[in-house]
Amino acid sequence: MENGRVDPVTLQVISGALHTIAEEMGHVLYRMSFSSIIRESQDIGAGLFDLEFNTLTESEGSPLHIGSIPAYLRGISRCLQGGKWEEGDVVIHNHPYYGSSHSPDLCIVVPVFWRGELVAFAANTAHHVDIGAATPGLIIDIPDVFAEGMLFAGVKLYERGRRNDGLWQFIGYNSRTARQTKDDIDAQIASAQLGARRMQELLEEYGRDTVFGAANQLMDYTETMMRNRIAEIPDGDYYAEGFLDDDGLNRDKPLPIKVCVKVRGDAVEVDLTGSADQVPTGFNVPFEGSTKPACYCAFRALLTDTALMDVKLPPNEGSFRPISVTAPEGSIFNPIFPAAAEARFTQCNRMIDLIIKALSPVLPERVTAGNSATLSFAAYSGIRSSGDYWVFLEVNEGAYGGRPASDGPDSIDNLMANTRNNPIEDLGMHLPMVCDRYELRDDVAPGAGRYRGGIGVVKTQRLLEGGTVTHESERHQDVPWGAFGGHEGQVGKVEIVAPDGSVTPMPAKFSSVALKAGEAMAYYAPCGGGYGDPLERPAPQVLDDVLDDFCTIEHARDAYGVVITSGMTLDLAATEALRAKLRR
Repeated sequence: MENGRVDPVTLQVISGALHTIAEEMGHVLYRMSFSSIIRESQDIGAGLFDLEFNTLTESEGSPLHIGSIPAYLRGISRCLQGGKWEEGDVVIHNHPYYGSSHSPDLCIVVPVFWRGELVAFAANTAHHVDIGAATPGLIIDIPDVFAEGMLFAGVKLYERGRRNDGLWQFIGYNSRTARQTKDDIDAQIASAQLGARRMQELLEEYGRDTVFGAANQLMDYTETMMRNRIAEIPDGDYYAEGFLDDDGLNRDKPLPIKVCVKVRGDAVEVDLTGSADQVPTGFNVPFEGSTKPACYCAFRALLTDTALMDVKLPPNEGSFRPISVTAPEGSIFNPIFPAAAEARFTQCNRMIDLIIKALSPVLPERVTAGNSATLSFAAYSGIRSSGDYWVFLEVNEGAYGGRPASDGPDSIDNLMANTRNNPIEDLGMHLPMVCDRYELRDDVAPGAGRYRGGIGVVKTQRLLEGGTVTHESERHQDVPWGAFGGHEGQVGKVEIVAPDGSVTPMPAKFSSVALKAGEAMAYYAPCGGGYGDPLERPAPQVLDDVLDDFCTIEHARDAYGVVITSGMTLDLAATEALRAKLRR
């Protein structure tokens, strides 16, 4: 070090080392886990944090977990068992009113000691299949946070290297999927302990001053780059609003979401004032652990997209510092204890979508049209002949809106999700279920535009034995918006399909609906809005969409002004005439 600064070569080496540690932690976690939500979907986050709970580095897992663990650490500091960290401790934590993103996301924290002194933390989060809540796997219609299952607040699962066997036994007797839950926690512990060991090795090689000096410089660099991007946005207040279908109980009460993005110089505030009051179900959002990280995610995606930057930014606390968030206490984005707050994901996605919409007039080259901006999260469950529960959590894909230079991606997690789909072959081998249908929607067309919206997925899962399903989703009513002349997308829908093929329409959210053997749930994801004037879409691209069954001949004519013959060829003369007429 020279003048308190780490030289550029060492800085880059330590940056790579920190990122590698976080990625290795993530790999160990999902490779060692047993439940599909972690092993296959990779609903995880992992990283290293300093004593002020700043993110030194994080793995590239689900965006929802990026930026959330510092809130866990701040919460633990208020309720840590014994009030002091000791070498060999392992803390388990998931309390929504002490920083957790939501209760199924258990956090494991291992303190990093170096030469007898506490210097950092290695931590990870992972979504667990079942923590003993009111309904298996997923909960919506519940009265308070105590119905969410086991709540851990700064509890030491290991104290000075010795496991708390009473707590371990308690976990085993309070989860419907006890073996999976305990095995997945073991994987989290192995991941966090590995991170602590790797951090100690890095400190031994370079020394404390150099490692933390480099980490601070890297955070400052990321902050500077984020502030530079924000400074390019004209100062002003930018508004957008939408609504949520309902709270999962009161079907006749849509819930408003209001977003005001306030840009001032190189800083930005997201003000959610005017959004719905907190609701009497689990459809609230923990402020510290989910609302704020959702806003961080929005600006990281908009302003630091790797496709639009020459250099990839180190994933650390610096990207969060220029962003502040306001949500009145007692609102859906900042509920007051003991309100339940487990089913919080779709609200975050819709809020990010509205941030994009609000900034679209001043960032037209970086935004999308309206996205599906929801999450289909289904919990299927049943009881085997042995008396054991089986529980399966499934995250279904959505679609993006059209983009400034390309169509919206089809059938893909969007905005704040980055989970992988669960192979249907794996499902069929382990659970009494079978996937009847898994493809792009063909009942509607996505939003038309110079660049069309993405097409949502349709998935039908049939139970071979009787069981139940709880489902969390959104956007059955509020249509994804079109941008810059593009057309609106399509809303989603959910159906229960009987063995004879008859269909019962369902709301977006419902709790513990019984399914008989042979009955199925079909989910249709929303389709994205279009970006730009549909009449500017090249006619051959429209023909390709028709040939791919992405739209019909009639839709090509009505939305795009493209005339296609019954022989599936373009009639260019008729197309030019029709487009001229439509433009007039």
